[in-house]
Amino acid sequence: MRSPKKFHVGLPDARRRAGRPRTETAAARIYAELRAELVSLQRRPGDPILEAEIALSYGVSRTPVREAILRLSDEGLLEIFPQSGIFVSRIPLAALPEAIIIRRSLEETTVRVATERASSSQILGLHSILERQREAMAAVDREAFHQADEAFHANIADIAGYNGIWKLILQVKIHVDRFRRLTLPQRGRMAEVVTEHETIMAAIEARDPDAAGAAMVSHIERLLVDIADTPHSNPEFFD
Repeated sequence: MRSPKKFHVGLPDARRRAGRPRTETAAARIYAELRAELVSLQRRPGDPILEAEIALSYGVSRTPVREAILRLSDEGLLEIFPQSGIFVSRIPLAALPEAIIIRRSLEETTVRVATERASSSQILGLHSILERQREAMAAVDREAFHQADEAFHANIADIAGYNGIWKLILQVKIHVDRFRRLTLPQRGRMAEVVTEHETIMAAIEARDPDAAGAAMVSHIERLLVDIADTPHSNPEFFD
């Protein structure tokens, strides 16, 4: 009796199908972590980015690293010079006011709607975030402070039911976030942010959309004032 034939033809295809998602997952992870390093200024404007070094640290080939770098280049966080290398982009100072104005308009809308829709438990959630921010300020933990700040604004958009607007805000404010990392070390700046958030919070609790909108506008516009001062302290970070 003839033994059944064994076919392995499909195995390479299966491996290729399995390998592609792993590559995509690696690229997504490298993108997310490298993006966080760029926005937080752990990697500073002008710093070189070495593909081989990143690939080695993640234990992957250069392919997912290159995919991540291309995405970050599209966002304006990295500059690729074919003959010279890859570098962290400088913060485009001239583009910041427009980004802040767009963010101001979008967040004024989200806070107005959130003020009308917020449940008691959602208001308590905002208070909890604000308390985390106070604790981060007391500990002079700028990273935790920034994360709480981000959560406060994201939750307002979520309460309003405008998660799509928040995604748009994240795209618009990417260079503004880098700029803000330079303003937080300024003496008294974190306390000012907390006070501004408390004003927004009070208006939401009072169910006063006009006051909430005005408080948010004032909070976001404060960044326009900061722009006039910060570049003089770190001129090498800006275009």
